[in-house]
Amino acid sequence: MRQLLPVPAADVDPAAAHAAAARPAPEGRPWVLANMVASADGATAVEGRSEGLGGPADKAVFSALRSVADVILVAAGTARAESYGPPRTPADRRAEREARGQAPYPRLALVTRSLDLDPTSAMFTEATAPPVVFTVTSAPTARRQALDGLAEIVDVGDDGVDLAAALGWLADRGVATVLCEGGPSLNGQLLAAGLVDELDLTTSPLLVGGDSARAAHGPDGEPLDVELAHLWEADGVLFARYVRA
Repeated sequence: MRQLLPVPAADVDPAAAHAAAARPAPEGRPWVLANMVASADGATAVEGRSEGLGGPADKAVFSALRSVADVILVAAGTARAESYGPPRTPADRRAEREARGQAPYPRLALVTRSLDLDPTSAMFTEATAPPVVFTVTSAPTARRQALDGLAEIVDVGDDGVDLAAALGWLADRGVATVLCEGGPSLNGQLLAAGLVDELDLTTSPLLVGGDSARAAHGPDGEPLDVELAHLWEADGVLFARYVRA
């Protein structure tokens, strides 16, 4: 049995570590990494938001993961609950991205069947590149029209969003790395479809209780074997990176 003791997060440069990690894109789709924060008893939100579970070190890891992604994938409900804006990258990280052949900022991609999105939201009005919105052919016409010119709307299914087709669409456009920021339902759908290659899980030293969803839930799928690639610790908060075995 391999023993991996937590490395003090203060001894790690999370941006450099995540930039150096190997993430080979599978055939026909990008590498998909899911990033989630949870309490020690598995809650993913406090009073409906994940913000109460993180801290300074978690923000640094969150920024590091965003810095390596070509696209940030998120469910519309999570984007609304967390008041998403356009992805931002610090100037030094932008230079590193451009040196790797990436755009200065990751592009936002939203998943929604209903197109229930506010066209006046900053994630549309302040975006450097229009977000991609993966939806279904049956989505309301009026809501499509409200996003005209603000987003690239892509139909990938009739009644349910086909996530494999969405990832294939991204791969066809040169996307190699997708960061999924949830929520738990989207994570669960990706897991059930066998589309997750990496989980970056922050575990907060809190016991929350309540009825908060776990990090991934939804349809059953085959369990996925993963390996622990790194484990960092800061003030009792654990940062684990798991990759597909």
